[in-house]
Amino acid sequence: MKRTRRAVVIGGGIGGLTAAAALHRAGLSVTVLERAGSLRPPGAAISLSPNALRALDVIGLGDEIRDLAAWQGDGGLRTPGGRWLSRSSARAAEARFGGPLVLLHRATLVASLSERLPAGTVRTGADAILADPGADDRPARVRTADGEWEADLVVAADGIHSAARRTLFPDHPGTVYSGFTTWRLVIPLPGARFASHETWGRGRLWGTHPLKGGLVYAYAAAVTPAGGHAEDERAELLHRYGDWHDPVPAVLAAAGPEDVLRHDVHHIARPLPAYHRGRVALLGDAAHAMPPNLGQGGNQAIEDAVVLAHHSGDPAAYTAARQPRADAVARRAVRAARLNLMTSRAGTAARDAALLALSKAAPGLFLRGFDGIADWRPPGPPYASERTRTG
Repeated sequence: MKRTRRAVVIGGGIGGLTAAAALHRAGLSVTVLERAGSLRPPGAAISLSPNALRALDVIGLGDEIRDLAAWQGDGGLRTPGGRWLSRSSARAAEARFGGPLVLLHRATLVASLSERLPAGTVRTGADAILADPGADDRPARVRTADGEWEADLVVAADGIHSAARRTLFPDHPGTVYSGFTTWRLVIPLPGARFASHETWGRGRLWGTHPLKGGLVYAYAAAVTPAGGHAEDERAELLHRYGDWHDPVPAVLAAAGPEDVLRHDVHHIARPLPAYHRGRVALLGDAAHAMPPNLGQGGNQAIEDAVVLAHHSGDPAAYTAARQPRADAVARRAVRAARLNLMTSRAGTAARDAALLALSKAAPGLFLRGFDGIADWRPPGPPYASERTRTG
């Protein structure tokens, strides 16, 4: 009888759970080891572009997420005073990239992914250490307080400060501070009507997007030294953004200090030698942490997961398939952050003038920034969506 291959996933975030679901679907016996006491992620939303939704189609989850999520409507870029620099059309985006951009709470996506796994697959409160990456002639080994696991494949989805990455590539410098911090909040704002927007100031930006159920997702970023925190982060946001255009003041008025999450942003500036070593594959932020300015961090992790399942017997093939693309997206995210968060007054004025002129000359300018990203297709059928065929 043929032996069932075993996979151990370190990390129960969106990338790790997607990998677990994809590997289970591919016939592997999967265990997920999550160090936190539960799978409930922090209170923030995630945007999923058509590339990630097509990846979720591969594991039979795409249509469910399309139903649970809010579909991105018309919107665009604005100045703090409210002037539109560039507008985008939801219909044009769907036509260009083969599907919608959607937004939903991270907890909703995590719950849907975990429901795709057999009972007992996920073990929380399990702080896992990569003990041996393995090789062709021996399995990889992962150690927890309860004992040791042997695996044909270990998926290191342990986040931006990945311990597994340090074990595999001890000479790699790891992440660097991206130069800015971010705030995120999801709050109820019943009856609010506004177009989705991202607003660029000088060294600051703000985005507001409607979710389902009368909820609003908002995020902000500002160039600031690393390690800063305010006693009251809502008050800090009011100080920085309280005089920006509607609906920013209304969102801040409806938020409480407990609603605001703040995190410094770090990224991998020097690409890794590979996304694998031995029988271990790095996934998501562990492999290619990037600034959030293209909204692609989680999307790229989801892509990683289905491509890894496609090449589950050959981690080197996974590196070959994923590293050129994900590293390129990461570089584009760094460039986007520099443009979004420009601090020079003259540079900001020139940026805004150029955006306004270009958007008038070429109305699809905003969407062109996602060419080569949102139009990605998974490596092979079958595709589970009954609505968005990708082959």
